[in-house]
Amino acid sequence: MNIKEAKQEIKHTLQAYLKKDEFGSYVIPQVRQRPILLIGAPGIGKTAIMEQIAQEEGLALLSYTMTHHTRQSAVGLPFIVTKEYDGKSRSVTEYTMSEIVAAVYDKIEETGISEGILFLDEINCVSETLAPAMLQLLQAKTFGNQRLPDGFLLVAAGNPPEYNKSVREFDVVTLDRVRYISVETEFSVWKEYAYASGVAPVILTYLELKKENFYRMEGLLGEKQFVTARGWQDLSELLICYEKLSVPITEELIHQYVQHDETARDFFLYYELYERYRSLCRIKEVLDGTVPEGLSERLGNCAFDEKLSVLGLLLEGLNEHFLLAEEAWKVQSALPPLLKGVLAACETVSEGGESRLERERFSDAAANILAEYREGIRKKKSAGLLSEGEEQFGKKTARRMEELCQIAMTRAAQGADSVAENLRKAFAQQEDAREELAEKTNEKLDRAFAFLEKTWGKGQELVVFLTELSMNPHSSAFLLEYGNKTYAAYNKELLLQTPDAELAQEIRQAKSMKFL
Repeated sequence: MNIKEAKQEIKHTLQAYLKKDEFGSYVIPQVRQRPILLIGAPGIGKTAIMEQIAQEEGLALLSYTMTHHTRQSAVGLPFIVTKEYDGKSRSVTEYTMSEIVAAVYDKIEETGISEGILFLDEINCVSETLAPAMLQLLQAKTFGNQRLPDGFLLVAAGNPPEYNKSVREFDVVTLDRVRYISVETEFSVWKEYAYASGVAPVILTYLELKKENFYRMEGLLGEKQFVTARGWQDLSELLICYEKLSVPITEELIHQYVQHDETARDFFLYYELYERYRSLCRIKEVLDGTVPEGLSERLGNCAFDEKLSVLGLLLEGLNEHFLLAEEAWKVQSALPPLLKGVLAACETVSEGGESRLERERFSDAAANILAEYREGIRKKKSAGLLSEGEEQFGKKTARRMEELCQIAMTRAAQGADSVAENLRKAFAQQEDAREELAEKTNEKLDRAFAFLEKTWGKGQELVVFLTELSMNPHSSAFLLEYGNKTYAAYNKELLLQTPDAELAQEIRQAKSMKFL
C-alpha cells in the first residue's frame, strides 16, 4: 500500500486498540494488540505520518531511531538484589527501567496524555546484542522486565534488505505477532503532502513532468545513485531560503540533495528554464492586471514542459495570496473567544469614560488570557500535538490580539469611546480588511484565468490549472470559503466534461480544507 493508505490503516488501528468498554477496559486487551511493522524504502515519509497521526488524534508520540541505542539503554542496566527462596537468601539479577520505557512514563507525566504511540525506526538494523531485545519487544511489548504501559501503540519501521546491508530478517515467530505493512512509493500521494508542506513549485512541476525521477535507487551493490522524497523536500527548503537571500543555485548544490547524477543534472536544467520564464512572464504584473505587451503571443507556441513552468509560476504567485487570505481567516476566527474573555473579565467597567484604573483592569485581563493561551500552545507543542504551521498560527493570533487590545486602550486614553467599544471597532476594521484581502485575491485569480485563456485558449493547460487549484489545500480552502465565479464557470465547462470528471470532483471534495 502507499504511505497515505498506511497512515489511514494506523489511524483505524489506534481507534480500535483505544476503544474501551462500559467498565473502562480496552475492548482489545494489550496482549492482542499487535504492534505494527512498517517496511518501506528510505525517505518515503514513514516518520512524517507518525507525527501527523499523533497530532490529528491528540495522542502523545515518542520516536526513537534504534541504531542509536545500545542494549543497556534499551533494556536497562543489571543490578543484584537479594531474594529468599525456600528459606534461603539468593542473589538475583534484575534490571533498571529501560531508557525508552522510562521516556514513555515521563511523556505521560509531562503532558498528562496517557495514550499515545511509541515509534521505533530502523528496528531491523539494530546491533547483534540488541536484536533479542527488539524481538522480545515486538512479541511481548516488554524491554527486559519492563512492560509498555497500556494505551500505547507500538509502531516499528525498517527498510527492506536491498537498501541496507545491516538489515536482519525477522523469523516467523516474530512476524506472526505483528501487523506487517509493506509501503510503496507513489508520487501522487506525496504531491498532496508536498502541497500542504509548501514544497517549491519548481520541484512539483518538474516531478509532474518526470514522475520517474521522484524516487530512484540504483547501484545498491556498488556506487549508490539515489533520490528520495526526503531529498526533494529538504532541497525545497534550501531553494526557498537561498532565493530569498539571492544566493545562486548551482548544479553542485542540487547534487548534494539529489544524489543521482542524471536526475540532478536534469532538474538543474529545468530549474534554469523555470527561472528564465520567471523573468519573462513577470507574474506579479500579470496578477495585477498589467500583462507585459506581447507576452501571450510569445508563449502561445511553447513546448508543454515550458507551459507547465508558466502554470507553476502562476500557481506560485497566487498561492502567496491564498496563504495570506487563509491566515487572515484563521486568525480572525480564533480571536472572538479570546476577546470575549477579556470583555467578560471587565464587566464591572462603567459605561462612562474609562479611568486609568479601568484601563489597567482591561490590560491585566488581556495579559492573563494571552498568557494562558500561549501556555496552551507551549504545552501542545511539547506534547507533539502541534505542527510548526499550527504553532506559527497560534503565535500570530496572540500577536494580533495584543495589537487590537493596544489599539483599544490607546483610543480610550484619547477619550474616544470606552475600551470595550474601541475593541469592537478595531475587530470590525480587521474584519473589513480580511474581506478586502479576499476580494483582491479573487481579482488576481480572475486575471490568471483571463491570461491563460488569451494565451492558450480553453485547452489542456486550463484543465491542468483547474486541477492543481483543486488539489492545493490552500487554494481549495480559499475557494471553499469565498468561492470564485470564474473558477466555477470554467470548472463546469471544462473539468466536468473530461473523462475523469467524476474522479476530479472526488479529489476536489477530498482536498478541500475547511478553515479552523
